[in-house]
Amino acid sequence: MRDELTRLLEEIRAGEPGALDRLLEQIKGRALSLSLKVCGQVEDAEDTLQETLLKTFQSLPKLDFKDARAFNVWLYKVAKNACLMMRRKGKFDPEYLLSLEENLGDDSEAVATLDLPDESDTPEELLLKKEAKEIVQGAILKLPLHYRLVLILRDIEGLSTREVAEVLDLSESVVKIRLHRARRMLREELKEA
Repeated sequence: MRDELTRLLEEIRAGEPGALDRLLEQIKGRALSLSLKVCGQVEDAEDTLQETLLKTFQSLPKLDFKDARAFNVWLYKVAKNACLMMRRKGKFDPEYLLSLEENLGDDSEAVATLDLPDESDTPEELLLKKEAKEIVQGAILKLPLHYRLVLILRDIEGLSTREVAEVLDLSESVVKIRLHRARRMLREELKEA
């Protein structure tokens, strides 16, 4: 994935036609996935995605990323800021909770494993798994936003501690503290569920 991203960034710098469109197509799944996890509603996540893609389209030709990691950090910052701006406008007080499957996004590797039930699973087991996913997602959405963002970026999106610190403009030690607290709060929330 990073090699493909690096290649696309090089093509954009070289001015190759269609490179920016291919890049936007490649990143939209990840941006939507993050937005769903943070916003909690499909409509708000789609609005956030549009803001993220627009900002990327407008800014990318002017920016020069040395590698895919730097671009990814920048992309997560843009998506995070779009989510926060929407939140400040009061747009997403969830009326309902999305399932974890919906929040993972279409192109996530995790969706492939979630969408393919084990053939040995009975209907009752499948229902229990679905309910467990909904409980976990509900617990994540109950976390305060600054803890939820760290948890999502680090544990679900798989960013390193350093990358999360860059995205959120925090020190690595603050990220570690927030991650520890978020995990503890999530455990407590799950015990009560």
